[in-house]
Amino acid sequence: MSDKFKVLYYVNQFFGQIGGEDKAGIEPEFRKEKVGPAIGFESKLKSEGEVIGTLICGDNYFNEHKEESLSFVMDVIKKEAPDIFVAGPAFNAGRYGVACAEICKAVADEMGIPVVTGMYIENPGLDTCRKEAYVIETSDSAGGMRKALPSMAKITCKLAKGLEIGSPEEEGFIARGMRKSLIVEKRGSLRAVEMLLKRLKGEEFETEMPMPVFNIVEPAAAIKDLSKATIALCTSGGIVPAGNPDHIQSASAQKWGKYDVSGRDALNAPDFYTTHGGYDPVYANEIPDRVAPLDILKEFEKEGYIGKVNNYFYTTTGTGTSVANAVKFGTEIGKELKEAGVDGVILTST
Repeated sequence: MSDKFKVLYYVNQFFGQIGGEDKAGIEPEFRKEKVGPAIGFESKLKSEGEVIGTLICGDNYFNEHKEESLSFVMDVIKKEAPDIFVAGPAFNAGRYGVACAEICKAVADEMGIPVVTGMYIENPGLDTCRKEAYVIETSDSAGGMRKALPSMAKITCKLAKGLEIGSPEEEGFIARGMRKSLIVEKRGSLRAVEMLLKRLKGEEFETEMPMPVFNIVEPAAAIKDLSKATIALCTSGGIVPAGNPDHIQSASAQKWGKYDVSGRDALNAPDFYTTHGGYDPVYANEIPDRVAPLDILKEFEKEGYIGKVNNYFYTTTGTGTSVANAVKFGTEIGKELKEAGVDGVILTST
């Protein structure tokens, strides 16, 4: 009988070597073999552990059928009885990251076994599982696979052996938002004063409570005369034409849409509805203008309060969308609006 610890591995359709976006809708399946990154991962375990199988699921299928997907995964885990569950790494892939996060959280909560994954710091799945899983920090693309797998394997071995896990800086995982009591030589007040003095002297110091850093965007100058201004409508509330022709995701959006509203006075149902997966859609689907108020803007145009409503409105889904993608969308949409001579934008959420 092997005394190696057992690992069950999860990947999406791409890393499962099934296909790209054209296969993102495949249902979950289990293979009693190592597939994709699971092969490289096992090689880093130094014969102490083994991958006993690979779970594969399409990114779209998981995000659109979460309950069914999780049920399948849990059934496999109960049958195979792994010691540790590993997913990814997902890098900055939004839908893949959300799937890894949801599965890791469910496995940790329901099965009580250690879970390990890997993500870029801005992956929308991170906040879902950072308290339950050890999330190794990765680059934003699969080019960082060779660096990510050894770190994931190292912490997996420690967890399997019941060894003490070091700090996030030592182990390479993203801080889990947990505090740990330590016995140190200097009390907190003294350490705080020492840091303050270093800061006043312009010397380097390391805070014990790092805070998030956000970009500051300078506000644009006010519109001088609204009666001559062209105003565009944008929303992160997921309002799309019937059928969602551009297949904008319900969460962790990878794209945005642009639709002609020059001949409309409102976004009427059922011609428009919301694809957003982060709020109750009933009222938005009843009257889509509740989320993206084209009707009011058109009234303002007729009354002469504003000069003109832009011929196109722009939409995406905000829930779980990474900061990197949000910046990308804003830059792309902003470029189009500027080229179209738009003077101002009404940006609505949910």
